[in-house]
Amino acid sequence: MVSEGGKRGRPFGGGASSSKSNNASASKAAKTSSSAISGAYVGSRGGGGGGAKSSAALRHISPIPLRESSEFNGDQGLELPLIRHGDPGALVLADGSVHQGFSFGANVPVAGEVVFNTGMVGYPEALTDPSYRGQILVLTYPMVGNYGVPAEDALDEHGLPLFFESSKIQVAGLIVASYSADHSHWNSAKSLGKWLQEHNVPALYGIDTRALTKKIRETGAILGKIDFKAEKATGKAGKGAQVALEFMDPNKTNLVAQVSTKAVKVYGKGKSPRIVAFDCGMKFNIIRYFVKYHDVQFTVVPFDYDLKANPAKLEWEGIFISNGPGDPTMCEATIETLKWAMNLEHPKPIFGICLGNQLLALAAGAKTFKMKYGNRGMNQPCVDMRTTKCYITAQNHGYAVDSDGLPHDWKTFFLNANDFSNEGIIHVSKPFFSVQFHPEACGGPTDTAFLFETFINLVRGSPHQLSLLDPCLYQRFKYKKVLLVGSGGLSIGQAGEFDYSGSQAIKALKEEGIEVILINPNVATVQTSKSLGKASPDKVYFLPIRPEVVLEIIKKEKPDGIMVNVGGQTALNVGIKLWESGDLQKHNVRVMGTPISTIIATEDREIFSEKLREIDETLALSFPATSMEEAKEAANKIGYPVLIRAAYALGGLGSGFAEDEAELVALAEKAFASSSQILIDQDLRGWKEIEYEVVRDIEDNCVTVCNMENFDPLGIHTGDSIVVAPSQTLSNQEYYMLRSTSIKVIRHLGIIGECNIQFALHPESEKYCIIEVNARLSRSSALASKATGYPLAYVATKLCLGKDLVSIRNSVTKTTTACFEPSLDYCVVKMPRWDLSKFNRVETRLGSSMISVGEVMAIGRNFEEAIQKAVRMVNPNLDGLDGKCAVSAALDSQIQIPTPHRLFAVQMALERGYSIDAVHALTKIDRWFLSKLKNISLMKAACSKGSLESLNAVSLRALKCHGFSDRQVARYVNSTEVVVRRRRLQMGIRPCVKQIDTLAAEFPAQTNYLYMTYNGSEDDLDPDVDGVMVLGCGPYCIGSSVEFDWCAVSAVRQIRATGMKAIVVNCNPETVSTDYDESDRLFFEELTFERVLDIYEREKAVGIIVSVGGQIANNLANPLFQQGVNILGTGPVDIDKAEDRHQFSELLDSIGVDQPSWQELSTIADAKIFADEVGYPVLVRPSFVLSGAAMNVAANARQLESFLQEAADVSQDKPVVVTKFILNAKEIEFDAVAKAGDILNYAISEHVENAGVHSGDATLVLPAQKLFVETIRKVKKISSAIAKALNITGPFNIQLMAKDNDVKVIECNLRASRTFPFVSKVFDANFITLATKAMLGVPTKAYNISLIDIDYVAVKAPMFSFTRLRGADPTLGVEMASTGEVACFGHDVHEAFLAALIASGFRMPIKTKNILVSIAEDSERLELLAAVTALLGMNYTVFCTPGTGEFYESRGLEVQILSKKPGDKKYPHVIDAIKMNKVDVVINVPEGTKKDEEVTIGYAMRRSAVDFGVPLVTNIKCANLLVEALARHKGIKVQSVESFYRIPTVGWQRETEMS
Repeated sequence: MVSEGGKRGRPFGGGASSSKSNNASASKAAKTSSSAISGAYVGSRGGGGGGAKSSAALRHISPIPLRESSEFNGDQGLELPLIRHGDPGALVLADGSVHQGFSFGANVPVAGEVVFNTGMVGYPEALTDPSYRGQILVLTYPMVGNYGVPAEDALDEHGLPLFFESSKIQVAGLIVASYSADHSHWNSAKSLGKWLQEHNVPALYGIDTRALTKKIRETGAILGKIDFKAEKATGKAGKGAQVALEFMDPNKTNLVAQVSTKAVKVYGKGKSPRIVAFDCGMKFNIIRYFVKYHDVQFTVVPFDYDLKANPAKLEWEGIFISNGPGDPTMCEATIETLKWAMNLEHPKPIFGICLGNQLLALAAGAKTFKMKYGNRGMNQPCVDMRTTKCYITAQNHGYAVDSDGLPHDWKTFFLNANDFSNEGIIHVSKPFFSVQFHPEACGGPTDTAFLFETFINLVRGSPHQLSLLDPCLYQRFKYKKVLLVGSGGLSIGQAGEFDYSGSQAIKALKEEGIEVILINPNVATVQTSKSLGKASPDKVYFLPIRPEVVLEIIKKEKPDGIMVNVGGQTALNVGIKLWESGDLQKHNVRVMGTPISTIIATEDREIFSEKLREIDETLALSFPATSMEEAKEAANKIGYPVLIRAAYALGGLGSGFAEDEAELVALAEKAFASSSQILIDQDLRGWKEIEYEVVRDIEDNCVTVCNMENFDPLGIHTGDSIVVAPSQTLSNQEYYMLRSTSIKVIRHLGIIGECNIQFALHPESEKYCIIEVNARLSRSSALASKATGYPLAYVATKLCLGKDLVSIRNSVTKTTTACFEPSLDYCVVKMPRWDLSKFNRVETRLGSSMISVGEVMAIGRNFEEAIQKAVRMVNPNLDGLDGKCAVSAALDSQIQIPTPHRLFAVQMALERGYSIDAVHALTKIDRWFLSKLKNISLMKAACSKGSLESLNAVSLRALKCHGFSDRQVARYVNSTEVVVRRRRLQMGIRPCVKQIDTLAAEFPAQTNYLYMTYNGSEDDLDPDVDGVMVLGCGPYCIGSSVEFDWCAVSAVRQIRATGMKAIVVNCNPETVSTDYDESDRLFFEELTFERVLDIYEREKAVGIIVSVGGQIANNLANPLFQQGVNILGTGPVDIDKAEDRHQFSELLDSIGVDQPSWQELSTIADAKIFADEVGYPVLVRPSFVLSGAAMNVAANARQLESFLQEAADVSQDKPVVVTKFILNAKEIEFDAVAKAGDILNYAISEHVENAGVHSGDATLVLPAQKLFVETIRKVKKISSAIAKALNITGPFNIQLMAKDNDVKVIECNLRASRTFPFVSKVFDANFITLATKAMLGVPTKAYNISLIDIDYVAVKAPMFSFTRLRGADPTLGVEMASTGEVACFGHDVHEAFLAALIASGFRMPIKTKNILVSIAEDSERLELLAAVTALLGMNYTVFCTPGTGEFYESRGLEVQILSKKPGDKKYPHVIDAIKMNKVDVVINVPEGTKKDEEVTIGYAMRRSAVDFGVPLVTNIKCANLLVEALARHKGIKVQSVESFYRIPTVGWQRETEMS
């Protein structure tokens, strides 16, 4: 037994000290391991304690429901005997600790050495590896058994078992966290448990394998035993325990003798050359590599075969020494034979693997040593000392060669890049070499399989091939100034992930002392902020991301490099255009990272297909088309159904499946509207979709950072699919087959940096094809970064500068290299967020075009836990995953047709008794995933049968381990969340805190990137008391987007600047706030009452800031406050007064502030009476909602009744208020920061549109240009009165309306609003920084801002994604519809407005100079009269629909009439004109307050404009401002925001000038 000693990778002794962790949990793991499990949940953490009746019932993780048994003495109560499970058993360690678990193998006691393996696949291969002989193996990946075990009687052509590494299971025993008895794989013959039982091998699950791994890491490999006798319920094997089985150190026996062949065996007889192989425990895949791939005669001999005497009279040209178990010094006979062979006058080549490396070293005269805990896994980085190239290798050894003792004529061949241990030796002149890793890895990567060829070439006498460094490595360009191209406003398919990627890139560039110029009009982003310290760009251009604009910046700034790989498809397309035009070359601007030619190759389907053919890889059948005839021809070649996609498009824009030619034509017309080339693809729906994130450097080091599997089969865009990382249903062969293909493709394409490759994998075979490669950072890149802890954008940027992966450090461990592949010991589930309910007539079916607006990432130690977390993260109103289906449609069709609600319909089917096979037949979702959903449904059914009092500790823990929330359990047992929480805490059941550390606890983590789970027995680190918690925004959705992440990041940075600790809680992988460098502790967790309170109590935080995370965080203020939580800033009671429509309206009345007439809903009849009294239209307003959810303007009694019902559904138990809607009023935004009711700073901006358009969809002007001085005075007076009445401390936003100087309040948000980044960047004064100081109670000083003295104007314009929302009516109203925003600066409002409009994707009307005008109301036609006259004066042709045309013709204007009716012989049809791109802009102003369901010609015009890429204006005020701007347009001036700040002003200071 080895329990302590020197550094991993160095011999013990000599005064070396054991490696230590820098985090608090490291020493704790060693000191408290003996009682870690027994006392883990009994008053072991702060925040509400109380012990359970018996701690013994809680000594195991209980990852599945368990029956009560005498071994655990649990308190009696309701049991959940639903899922198969085994008998209780225990892993007893030599240090006295007992780890209770449950058997799923044979119930036989064993003893051995306890070691861990960090591989995430390949358990059949690992368990049959002879190198594990005598060892009890701990698998760090928590879910094992997912894909079962293949057939044992399947043999290859050599008579070897096809799927195993030996003919039997070699491990002494197996330990896992969670076991999947319900396995799913086409190649599976039996379950893992059954296989283990057949081989009489014990196995336990239900043990905290992470805690066990940390113990081994800190103390060294330890002796242990698996026993099934009842231990004393203390967590220790005490004196009174009857222990029949003794500990046994397998390394003291000759394990090689046990596993080596007893007879000489010849494979490939008669072939040449002839290799003699010493079997020290040889894996079968080594034999396959030699015989199958290198065509040799391979003679396998026992390890102690005397080759000198050669009793079998073997003829040989080379020697191979295999892997094997145990201490190499016990193989004396082998060592002596090697000495003899090495000393021959004409020595023959010798090659060794693993143990063979150690034996060759001993024969050469070197020494070996026992490592602290060995290298066992599939992600060990090894550097070839000839070329410095790094390879990812699979390893399984506990001993190593001491490089320091190598004779002078031997050198280190390979070096471990993590622990610097020896990974291979080579003779300087003779043909001897060996490696410590497995080039033939099974399981694992085969990146070094070329070593077999190297050996065979030596045997054949081939000339030695030189391995030289590429001279270009010493010709790296030194960048001084870089232009980084951002992604622009957020839209569906291109969202906040690029703010995170861009921010990471800026940080990486600034670390290298490079000047960074950024173009990005997205004012809400973190990356466009100035006060980011070392991560701030030097200059920011808030300008449209267009080739001509970027070119002007290049001319002005003269950068020597440009980055287009962190700005999504927008940046990529600009880079391609500038490269193809020759402008980048002309101005000596280098494209950093992947060459443009490679990017084009991945974007152009024809070139891409040709590139893949060059390396014998297959693309899904696909043909490009540039015309409708070509599209039809391609579809006929492939055969219907086919997939239509637009080339050079993001998120599957313009794509869909066509079942026949008619559908093809309809889809192709729309696709051609956004791209000159479309792609016709083979339909692979039903296949599995798998993704790999790949990183490659200039030295050709290449690693896959994360692999992901879609929960949904192919056919749904990956952005709309639930995604699971790592893959759960792939075997080792499939995982590494696709990994090898990924690396081969990426190397062939020549990508530098990071990329994403997507595969379609046949569900019943190993057949696959490549879907696409994204040669840039993508949405998946951000997800992979957060899922693994590997900062892809940061690393990719370093690689773009010419650095290599080996020299870059792992950001989490700080000590290991970035040239590695992360090992996860948890499961990640990404779930999309949709907001389709906000849109009228929208198509809800999911397909190849992405329509989700955001996503969450949940982390758990089993799938059930992770997916239930994800459901709550996406929608805080949900308690967990419960069945739900629409009454109006058959359940089968709801399961079969993919929509945002299908998951809940699937769950409903399982709850109703549908079999897993039946659901699989309808959905093609893998049966393994469905079996986990079935577990949830069974547990729900059992729990619902009892009461809270009847739930015992074991059962309640089982529910919590599977992701059931307190609120969910409360609903099942007819209780309340608070009562369930109280009982849970009394039982000592609390979640554990675990770290994301990239290497499955193999190395200590230096960052505090955390999640919580009930599937654990100890915390990874101690609480860090007195921190300030900041609640993030949750998933991006319409109304809550990147602007709230900017607010959270600003608050966190100010907290840390104040000297306090910041704790962030958020669940959105697209955000900068979830970068673990941003805070002192990051909890990637649910924003729910339960979880936030768990963290608050555990961390003993001083308070929580809820006002920077949008509505989700704000809604938690009062429930948390009622539990004694200190809410920083405005008091929760006052927050409720503002959020509750009734209370707020009463408050305004009490302080004499005017508001529209209002009434709280009591009955629909009363609401109708009120509406009749004040007159229609009226506004229906629910409480505690975001982005105007369910807010509607009712024009008549029928609409009022419908909208009231909708509002009641959304607002639940909160009040719904009806107010008089005032037409033609101007809307005003008041953003401010207050302290104790006194306003410190404020900003007043005006909407271009009249009141009635949600503020998030409105065009904002700051400073306001058209407000009367009296109006401004009233706004300030009203806002001051409200601030005092609500005693506001922190950020707040008030929306007001003004008509004829009469100012009324619409609403007040006692939190940061989406306009805070905008006003902060316009004024160059961070309002959130000031608000945070106020909330923390530190001294604050107001910024000296004078609105009158600002000599520039900024305009914020919304970004819409109607092109992706099939069928949605692109009109604006009181409920928000935009997905993002942009802002531009100008010297006047027209300059700023035009730039902002272009930045939002609007194309100027310069192609045909034809503008279509169609307006419903005469009053608005009259309002646009001057604009139409101006258009005609500027030589535009104005087309009108008949009613609008007659109006303008009657006033003497020459307009062209278009008919609303198809087939009209007098006038062309208006829809045809739009579809044929005969108009540049459509101005269509629908009738004001209508929201009817009938399809009108107005809807058809608006929808056609969106579908065929014609710019659309639907608001009369915006139309007028557009025409005014066109009349004054002199082109976009290229000017950085810093130059606007330098414009001379009077009477105020900038933030940067203040002390």
